[in-house]
Amino acid sequence: MNSMTELPELTERQKTLLLLIIRDYIESAQPIGSKRLAEHYNINFSSATIRNEMAALAEMGYLRQPHTSAGRVPTEDGYRFFVSQMMHQAELPETVQRTISHQFHQSPPDIEQWMTLAASVLAHQSQGVSVVTAPHARKAKYKHVELISTQGRQVLMVLVLLGGEVSQQFLTLAEPVSQERLSQTVTRLNGLLAGLALDKIASLPARSDALDQDIMTLIIQDMRRSADSVSGEVFTDGLTNVLSEPEFKETEEARRALKMFGEPSTLKALLDRTTAGGKGRVGGLQVLIGGEGVWEELRECSMIIARYGVPGMSTGTLGVFGPMRMSYARTIPTVRYVAGLLSDLVNDTIAGE
Repeated sequence: MNSMTELPELTERQKTLLLLIIRDYIESAQPIGSKRLAEHYNINFSSATIRNEMAALAEMGYLRQPHTSAGRVPTEDGYRFFVSQMMHQAELPETVQRTISHQFHQSPPDIEQWMTLAASVLAHQSQGVSVVTAPHARKAKYKHVELISTQGRQVLMVLVLLGGEVSQQFLTLAEPVSQERLSQTVTRLNGLLAGLALDKIASLPARSDALDQDIMTLIIQDMRRSADSVSGEVFTDGLTNVLSEPEFKETEEARRALKMFGEPSTLKALLDRTTAGGKGRVGGLQVLIGGEGVWEELRECSMIIARYGVPGMSTGTLGVFGPMRMSYARTIPTVRYVAGLLSDLVNDTIAGE
């Protein structure tokens, strides 16, 4: 999130009014005027005082006035101030925490199920679009492989890495091979490779059995692909939540942002860029407002992102995307809480291995 230091300091009265204006605008999506503030809130300022302070807040860059209205709406810097004030105060109610925790502990202990559930919970609680990437290990270690005969020469290979990452692909062998022989290959390779990192596997001598060697070559290729990627598979939910928001009906920029969610590779690239380096530490939370001058696709939107998992071993990203007018007070603690839950689950999975 951008630093607030470049902007003028606010008086307590200006802070109070700015926070009220932003809360009201988030709820109503209508520009806020001094008369509405004076009538709807129990504040001891006259309409003239409110008008003067709103003019000052606009002058300082926290509010702007749409051409067609006498009221004002928050600017990106106004939202940044709002987020900075409630970032560490917003709490998820305990009843909601218990409900979410119960849903995860009722779910089968399966990474894909957890990802789908996390995306669903985030979308429901925030009323935004959720995005979750599966946990990914940069230095993955082999757990086990499965080979399943399907038909003729076709075989399904399922590779599982420590930390829960799974990849699968169909192979066409040179000749049909029985399930019994495939199972023997699996037993030998799992015994040989269990717990080894990519570099160790790649340095092993070639296998005398041709099928063993072919499968080992494919395992190495799969692990290399995994190592080159920054994040795992992308799961999204809640697109219908924002389609009815006025911002997404009225501006082409906002509609363009929505298209990202139909393009997993673009979305993944965005998440990889936002969590690169120190910005993506596990447990940290980022609030991107208006694309922060970097992400043109998000110019009309906000995104709240967190990393989860076990640092140095297996991590993923989750977040919520929506209009700049999103409910930060509800979304920030939801993202933080679900990230903590997923971190615990990934940690337990790794500990169990």
